[in-house]
Amino acid sequence: MITLTEAARDKVNELRSKESNDSACVRVSVLGGGCSGLKYDLSFDSTSTDSDHVFEDKGVKIFVNKKSMLYVAGTVLDYTGGLNGKGFQFINPNASRTCGCGESFSV
Repeated sequence: MITLTEAARDKVNELRSKESNDSACVRVSVLGGGCSGLKYDLSFDSTSTDSDHVFEDKGVKIFVNKKSMLYVAGTVLDYTGGLNGKGFQFINPNASRTCGCGESFSV
């Protein structure tokens, strides 16, 4: 399962509203690459596939494909803004190492 903080939920809702797509779901994926070997990918999607795990937290539906789920199970998606950076952050209990930017990891 993947959960969102209230800050992440608020930012997702803001972005959905800007795109005039209030029913869009969040797709979380893990791709090869980044300085630690794997990187996170977030996007909006309107339909799930047969190979997706589907979760809902704080009114936001989240799709994760089976392969990515192996790497992100139990992850909390947060959003921070401020002087030290701004954006979505993954608090991933499965990551043994993350890069300085927080966008890539290894297990």
